Amino acid sequence: MTASATARAAILTVDDDPGVSRSVARDLRRKYGADYRIVRAESGQHALDALREMKLRGDQVAVLLADYRMPQMNGIEFLEHAMDVYPNARRVLLTAYADTDAAISAINEVDLDYYLLKPWDPPEEKLYPVLDDQLAAWHASDYQPVSETKVVGHRWNSRSSDVREFLARNQVPYRWYLSEDPEGQRLLAAAEADDLRLPVVITPDGEVLIEPTDAELAARVGLDTVPAKEFYDLVVVGGGPAGLGAAVYGASEGLRTVLVERTAAGGQAGQSSRIENYLGFPDGVSGAQLTERARRQAVKFGAELLTTREVVGIEVNGSARTVRFSDGETIDAHAIILATGVSYRLLAAPGLTELAGRGVYYGSAMSEAANCKNHDVYIVGGANSAGQAAMYFARMAKSVTMVVRGTTLDLSMSYYLVQQIANVANITVRTCTEVVEGSGDEHLESLTLRDNSTGVTEEVDTQWVFVFIGAAPRTEWLDGVVARDDDGFVISGPDLPLEGSRPRGWTADRAPYHLETSVPGVFVAGDARADSAKRVASAVGEGAMAVMLVHRYLEKR
Repeated sequence: MTASATARAAILTVDDDPGVSRSVARDLRRKYGADYRIVRAESGQHALDALREMKLRGDQVAVLLADYRMPQMNGIEFLEHAMDVYPNARRVLLTAYADTDAAISAINEVDLDYYLLKPWDPPEEKLYPVLDDQLAAWHASDYQPVSETKVVGHRWNSRSSDVREFLARNQVPYRWYLSEDPEGQRLLAAAEADDLRLPVVITPDGEVLIEPTDAELAARVGLDTVPAKEFYDLVVVGGGPAGLGAAVYGASEGLRTVLVERTAAGGQAGQSSRIENYLGFPDGVSGAQLTERARRQAVKFGAELLTTREVVGIEVNGSARTVRFSDGETIDAHAIILATGVSYRLLAAPGLTELAGRGVYYGSAMSEAANCKNHDVYIVGGANSAGQAAMYFARMAKSVTMVVRGTTLDLSMSYYLVQQIANVANITVRTCTEVVEGSGDEHLESLTLRDNSTGVTEEVDTQWVFVFIGAAPRTEWLDGVVARDDDGFVISGPDLPLEGSRPRGWTADRAPYHLETSVPGVFVAGDARADSAKRVASAVGEGAMAVMLVHRYLEKR
């Protein structure tokens, strides 16, 4: 094994005699120091503390070498505790001849791999051959540590689900551990946490976060949350296809551009398992892949991307447009593009609100997909997002049932997707049907469905329902600022309501540009715009067009 492959692997030695401890560590460094990190401790508790810190950092421990005769905690007791932290580390006991009976019994008590009689001089004959064999056995076990962010939670804990989805959508590698499983218990013990406050997140550098907010997570896993400047040419609010398109085109054309996203880039499209009608991808592309490519492209051109920053207001301050965040901070810009997108409407059926994140999910929640293997899954909705989710979950689920209020999928779904669904044996489409109730204690256990054509209700057993019903614009914070229609979508350009011959409240000495809102210098693109096409390609196009109009606005101010 090369040094680079074992750079984080440690050999830990613990002995309460400082002279002996230094001597063992010296001999170990001389032989193994180039390939392994030698960790020395002078008490069992000190050694356990070191192991817990290494566990939180994701470090490897190859061998534990412990002296038997130590006060407070002898070597066997230490190895017994150490097994809970690093069960795959090889265990060697240093013992005097008089203590061989204890060492032999420890073979069964702590699954001891070897006991080594003191003194071990010369180490070339008595120490190194033993350690060589133990290291070879450890490597042969092919144990691989987890270097990603670790998340310990409960399957039916809604915040645990939210954290996993947040990390996945922000392209942050993580490993998931159930709190009741042995490794999850070891991590909780190492973090000095319990299973009453979940999830527990352990960052790659060993920092422990208990029930973290999205903002805390973002700040600890390397996502940008703080703007680098106080003034920009362009602020893009929202990181869906329209916002990412605007960020790419704005930054590539020399505008100082910042994109602000409250959760994760991609919007609804970013949650899609497969988009097959987007230009240039004949084999389809997942929403996550498309989002990540667009994000990298925007960053390459110099755009800033901020996550977990919620915009709650915009103001006109002379020629500047001010964006106000929920924490009271502000940034200014010459122009703003609103690309806040839409969110799925909530199912109003009794019993479902309290089960959100515990069997009831809005959007694909693909982080839960593996748990659906061989289960019956229900998809509520009849548009493209629901169809793409049905196709995705059908790969692993026992069955997928689409619950659709309309009389046919053809009314709201692309033709190619309707044809694909018809050819998948384990997908059933129930039209003229809606969910009228959900039930379950710890998690969702059943749904009550009503056939609206007959009025007949039926209770079905399921632990999984994914909801894709309707689009609600995220524009409540714009109330009284820009013109919106009765459903909350932002009105722009020639569609703005008139007051005489001018748009109501319009202050500029010109007509509004096509995607410009009722506030000059504030534009809208994508699904948040009234009468938009609600398609990925059109949203990207509107983002690019909005940047072109921003240039025109800046030239003629």
